[in-house]
Amino acid sequence: MKRTARNVASVLSLALLSCASASAWAVEPLDNFSVRIGGYLTTFDTDVRADGDTSNGTEVNLDTDLGLDEEDAIGYVGVTWRPWERHELGLVYHGNDTSGSKVLERDINFDGEVYEASATVNADFSMDAYEAYYVWWAASQENWALGPRLGLAWYRADLTLAAVGAGGGGVSVSGDTSVDLPAPTIGGSWRWTPAEDWRISADVGYFSTEFNDIDASVTFGRAGVEWFPWDQFGFSLDYTISNIKADANKTDFNGHFDFVDSGIRLGGVYRF
Repeated sequence: MKRTARNVASVLSLALLSCASASAWAVEPLDNFSVRIGGYLTTFDTDVRADGDTSNGTEVNLDTDLGLDEEDAIGYVGVTWRPWERHELGLVYHGNDTSGSKVLERDINFDGEVYEASATVNADFSMDAYEAYYVWWAASQENWALGPRLGLAWYRADLTLAAVGAGGGGVSVSGDTSVDLPAPTIGGSWRWTPAEDWRISADVGYFSTEFNDIDASVTFGRAGVEWFPWDQFGFSLDYTISNIKADANKTDFNGHFDFVDSGIRLGGVYRF
């Protein structure tokens, strides 16, 4: 009788182990390495003030004042690497270029030049965004992971203006200004695999500092979902937003920069 009970217990244990193996998550919360390539449907809202040597500039909105389209579809690429069990490194890049033309409704003082009302201004704006980050996965379980995150985004923005007078007498005023903004963030990251082929993730960060003649505050957030119909390849969909407010007093840029970059990213993921 005791032998029979032991046999039954052994069979039940094997059955439970088999069920556990069958229901194990095909996608883990964390990857050893991954590459993400896709499209970014971005919407940006940017206010810039570029001061001259002897006068303060005018706060300019790239959409309402200069006619630059705030919505665009661009590409992005991201890489993650986990060289040790609880340590992850990542790098993300996307760039955007847009141009527009508009008849000015008011005088604009920009980088020491005055662009008069009723003049037609042609504007070109480009933005390159790089982000490197590190996550220490302090809590790592079978189907979720959580840890603090340190990020550093670097934005390089370039704005070129060329105004034609109301009389159409050719280019009367032109100028170009560039700004490099390092944007560190401190926050957290979370990964969760609620079902066999699905993973949900979120990252948040914030930082406010004054360094290298820049007084800036940065807010960052991202939330997304990934689906892996194959073991090493799947699809990702997420929403991301970054807000940078900075006052700079540098040789290449003196003024104020208020930039909001947000949108939906859809891409493919290769992981192992």
